[in-house]
Amino acid sequence: MSQRIMLPVFRLVFLAVNLFCTSIVSSQQVYHFTTGLMTGVPSRYGREALYMDQLAWQLYNGTLKAPVDGAIFGKDERGQELKWQPVSADSLNSLRSRGGFGARGTGPAGPGVIPGARNSIGVGGTYIYLTYQSDKEQVALLNIQGNSGVYINGEPHMGDAYSLGYLYIPCKLKKGLNEFYVRGAGIIASLTFPTKPILLNTEDPTLPYVVLNGKNDQLQGAIVVYNTSNTPGKSFQIKTNFQGKELVTPIPEVPAMSSRKVPFAFNGSGVTVKGRYDCKLTLVDKSRTLDTATLAIEAVNPSEHYSGTFISNIDGSLQYYGVTPQSSSNTTNSALFLSVHGAGVEAIGQARAYKPKDWGTLIAATNRRPRGFNWEDWGRLDALEVLAIGKAKFKPDPKQVYLTGHSMGGHGTWFLGATYPDKWAAIGPCAGYPTLKGYGSADGLVPDSSNNPLEQMLLRSGNQSDVPKLATNYKPLGVYVLHGDADRTVSVNYARQMRRILGEFHTDMSYYEYPNGEHWFGDQSVDWKPLFDFFKWHTLAVDSSIDVIDFKTASPGISASYHWASIEQQQFPLQYSHIQLNRNKLQSTITGTTDNVHLLKLDLSDFQPGTAIRVDLDGTSVTYTTTGTDSLYLVKQNNKWSIGTKPNRFSKGPHRYGTFKDAFNNRMVFVYGTSGNKAENEWSLAKARYDAETWYYRGNGAVDIIADRAFDASKYPDRGIILFGNKSTNSAWKSLLADCPIQVERNKITAGSQTWTGDDLSTYFVWPLQNSNVASVAVISGSGLKGMMAANANQYFAGASGFPDFMVYGFNMLQSGAAEVKMAGFFNNEWKLDLENTVVAK
Repeated sequence: MSQRIMLPVFRLVFLAVNLFCTSIVSSQQVYHFTTGLMTGVPSRYGREALYMDQLAWQLYNGTLKAPVDGAIFGKDERGQELKWQPVSADSLNSLRSRGGFGARGTGPAGPGVIPGARNSIGVGGTYIYLTYQSDKEQVALLNIQGNSGVYINGEPHMGDAYSLGYLYIPCKLKKGLNEFYVRGAGIIASLTFPTKPILLNTEDPTLPYVVLNGKNDQLQGAIVVYNTSNTPGKSFQIKTNFQGKELVTPIPEVPAMSSRKVPFAFNGSGVTVKGRYDCKLTLVDKSRTLDTATLAIEAVNPSEHYSGTFISNIDGSLQYYGVTPQSSSNTTNSALFLSVHGAGVEAIGQARAYKPKDWGTLIAATNRRPRGFNWEDWGRLDALEVLAIGKAKFKPDPKQVYLTGHSMGGHGTWFLGATYPDKWAAIGPCAGYPTLKGYGSADGLVPDSSNNPLEQMLLRSGNQSDVPKLATNYKPLGVYVLHGDADRTVSVNYARQMRRILGEFHTDMSYYEYPNGEHWFGDQSVDWKPLFDFFKWHTLAVDSSIDVIDFKTASPGISASYHWASIEQQQFPLQYSHIQLNRNKLQSTITGTTDNVHLLKLDLSDFQPGTAIRVDLDGTSVTYTTTGTDSLYLVKQNNKWSIGTKPNRFSKGPHRYGTFKDAFNNRMVFVYGTSGNKAENEWSLAKARYDAETWYYRGNGAVDIIADRAFDASKYPDRGIILFGNKSTNSAWKSLLADCPIQVERNKITAGSQTWTGDDLSTYFVWPLQNSNVASVAVISGSGLKGMMAANANQYFAGASGFPDFMVYGFNMLQSGAAEVKMAGFFNNEWKLDLENTVVAK
């Protein structure tokens, strides 16, 4: 089942944003592709670390033959021939199969991946081959809609899987034949030839509203800048003129032959009346004007729905949130509602679906994009950032914080509710699905199991996404489940599944199936009065009143604590950990059981200073005298608990726990290698650009891309580092990874006592950044050019895809799958290789 619905009320809002934007192709020469060749390709992309792609395998090893009509590309899993077949555009310039390729879909997971067909690699993908004969070497902007990715003359680039239309890829065309291998079963493709080397594109802005009578003199928006020149834009500025008020904003560096979404400031204090106003932007380099653009800015009254913007700590980019203001002027001790939207829905559209409440303010996060990350990974972090903004801005009663959402946001509600049960007084999932193992949307499903021990280790990395396994975390929450009984998009059976699970233990759940309700049955699909009445009856308990704890987590790096107890370290990383504790302040005791916990922290501040506290865990008893403000650390060794000490910041803990994806945080920096040969250096820069494009498209993000020779760790304190290349090709390796037990150089990878040789090995791994208590280094590497190219796929950007601390695999994984994984696993709590948490291929 593919979640492709666009709710009517939200669709109007989404379109309204774009009606006032000008396409980058205006006044430019455009070439539309009208013919091509298409074939099915055995492939496997999705929410997992493994991937397979027969065409990529052939392209990387030099065996891919130039397609011609009727030529055999290969065979499917049944041994049937796969042939290149001609395809031509219709009147709308759409290139697609008119039959003969079977059922297939299109999504970021890979074109043709049929949601629900997990682990299937038949004709699971489709490629379209396009060509362009250029009479000279020149620059163009490639725009393809409906594809998951594209190889431009062999170089990988991001695709526009959701046909949003605003993704343009700067590319340098060769004189003569230029080849494009497009992953997609139905596409619209064109080349635009820019008349300027530097361009502003207003098709994908991030903008706040001007809220009248508010502080509007330093508002922030964001716009995409395209640099199609051969030199990076290091001194660009954006000048804004808004109702006669001018501001100048220096913008971050825009790499050569790349794009970047950049923030800019504008002064809205000159607006005093509700309406829509033009904001004029001028992009300058010193005193030279490079391009101009105009954006429409909305001004609204304080009582109306509006958008606000903020700089995200994830990557330093500008993000936004939607608000439904409280209708009452008395906001003392009011509530805060966090609402998380469905797939394809903008946050402002989500906010507008709710009527103002007299007892609280609603704030809607974005998930970084309308589809984003399914409210997991960076979508989860975005929700937490917006929640923090809501608390700081609206100052609600801390006991009245609630969570709700619809469709994909229903999943977000289930997920965030189980992951952070001490943040909400009650939750209200609407038309939601609990886990991506059962409902996959466009990226497909999270694989549920495997018989291969190495793949089992990879899948373990995604355990936190399996909400039903965390269901007991809902015990302290009020839960209101709303679902239409005729929902054909997200089956009501998901709601019934959770009703059955919660019915076994939960005593505070309300459940309602809306008669004949489809996926969207009007604003009451989310703005349901009985749900908000249910919220009003619930308040969040304070720590001092909580004496019983029943809490589970799969990763302390995602969710470690519930009130006064925190799982700091696990025995087996990313397997489920469980604590059940009872506190008796009168008897000065804490008793309970634990599972898969190595280090436990207990906050003892609710006990009187000087109290001798007895802790009985798993049959072990310890006594500790508290000062009244301290925390007790307990460590489990040889199945016995003893008093421990606070670990140093280098050790694993909630502040930094892995996995590989954890490094894509803390305003990450991409560092590409320039110390290799020409082909290695070209791969490194191309891969950095590809990942930056993907991060922009999926996460509305932006990232600094710098060369290894320009990297100085002291200039990027506490920032995540993404390193492309190996010890032989990236000079930053020595300063960042000298003490790492995994080393990669030309023709060799070593991991502890294991060594693999050859130029066709690939690896992803994470390592703590020295001199930082929070940031990590993620390494995307290969032992040679073939290994590097095999690391091109970036499934780590798919929501809930599981990547462990490290994995090593061979080039032939693209053809043979899990059989070619050499090693996968997790570092122990001191960042050492540990056989207990590592699987090595025999």
